[in-house]
Amino acid sequence: MAQEGAGARIVNNLNAFYLSKSHSKPPVLNLLVALICLGSACGGEDPPDITPATLDGDVILFERGEAALAEESWGDARGFFVQVRDNYPQSDFRADARLGVADSYEGQGGSAQYTSALAEYEDFLRLYPTHPRAAYAQFKLAIVHHHQMRQPERDQSWTQSAIEQFESFIERFPSSDFIPEATVYLREAKDRLSDSEYLVGEYYYRNEWWPGAVDRFETIAQSDPEYSRREAVYFYLADAYFNNGDFQEALQIFQQLLQEFPQSEFLADTQLSIVNIENRVAEQAGSDSEAGAGSDEVETQSPR
Repeated sequence: MAQEGAGARIVNNLNAFYLSKSHSKPPVLNLLVALICLGSACGGEDPPDITPATLDGDVILFERGEAALAEESWGDARGFFVQVRDNYPQSDFRADARLGVADSYEGQGGSAQYTSALAEYEDFLRLYPTHPRAAYAQFKLAIVHHHQMRQPERDQSWTQSAIEQFESFIERFPSSDFIPEATVYLREAKDRLSDSEYLVGEYYYRNEWWPGAVDRFETIAQSDPEYSRREAVYFYLADAYFNNGDFQEALQIFQQLLQEFPQSEFLADTQLSIVNIENRVAEQAGSDSEAGAGSDEVETQSPR
C-alpha cells in the first residue's frame, strides 16, 4: 500500500538519522515508530465487519442503522436493522430494529416501499401488541395509508383506509403524544373524502341538475359536519333546494349558514334568498287562504 511505503520511508529515514548519532534507538523513537506503523496500517480501511460473535454487535449495528436513517440512507439503514433483527434474536434492540426496517421503507417512499412498510408495521403490531412503541407503529401505519391518498377526482380507497387507521389509533392510544398530529392528518383525510363528493355536487349544480346536487351536498353535510368547506356546502345545498322548489328545506339551510357563518362570503346572496323564500311562502299562504275561502262559499251556496 502507498501509505505503508510512505510510513516505512519515514521510519527508515529516522532510523538512519539516529543511527548516525548513536548505535541504539532512543525510547522516544521506539514510540514514534509504533505510532507511525499503527497509523499506516489502519488509515483508509473500512471498520471490521460485525458478526454475531462481535461484542455488543447488535448495539453497534443498531446505532449505525439510526445514523443512516437520520442521513436518509434508506438502503444502508435497512441493512443494519435487518442484521439486528435476523442475527440477534435475544437482543433488546430487536423490536426497535423491526421498526427501523419499516421506517426505512416509509422514508424511501414509492408504491413498492409503502407496501413493504405496511407489512413491517403490521408484523410489529402482531408480534408486540403491548410494546411501548406500539402506538408509534399504529401511527406510522396510518401515515403510510395517508401517503397513498389520491386526488379528490380519483379513487378514494386509500383515503377511506387512512381514516379508519387514524380513528383506530386515536381510539387505542388516546393519551399518545402523537394524538394532536394524528388529529390533523385525520381531518385532512376526511376533507379529501368530502372533497370528492363536493366536486360531483358542484358539477351537478353547474349543470342545474338540482336533485343530484342536493344528494351530494346533503351527504357531506350529514356525514362530515366538520368539513372545512361546509360554508360553501350549506349555500349550494340550500340554493339547490330553492331551485328545486323545496323552499322550506332551503330556508332552514340558509338560516343555518347565517348562524354558523355570520360573516360568510355568501352573506348577501343568502339574505336575498331568505327574503325571496319568505315572500314566496307568504304568497303561497295567501293563495291557499283565498282558495279555502272560495271553497267555503261554494259549500254554503250549494244547498240552495
